Amino acid sequence: MPRKKAKNQEQVLTHPIIIRVTKTVFDRLENKRKESDCGTIGEVARKILSNKSIKCFYKDVTLNPVMEELAQIRKELKAIGININQITRSFNQDKVESHRAFYVLKVADRYKKVEEKVDRLLILISQLAERWLQK
Repeated sequence: MPRKKAKNQEQVLTHPIIIRVTKTVFDRLENKRKESDCGTIGEVARKILSNKSIKCFYKDVTLNPVMEELAQIRKELKAIGININQITRSFNQDKVESHRAFYVLKVADRYKKVEEKVDRLLILISQLAERWLQK
């Protein structure tokens, strides 16, 4: 089965250019590829030759602990939500009024944990906002 024709024939890459570069130039191109949105070294070279911008992505390692804590809070909130759903299901299935009061108290306890996590989350977000607005 043949390959589909490109809609815009002007953008099809039809003319190969083969060049040789030194190890240092190759390493610079490879580093540029790793930190950019380009998939290949050829794409980096094409963008450089055609004066197109290369979007580079940098990672701030000082935010690693904060991001890990945010991920942990997200995981804990999800687990609490699952627990609340299970308790609610039990509450709706149980017709005895004294048992239902027990489930209400359990849900109230879970919501207190949610409140603690949300408070910590708001503190982290305010710290991130201060850091973001400083720069």
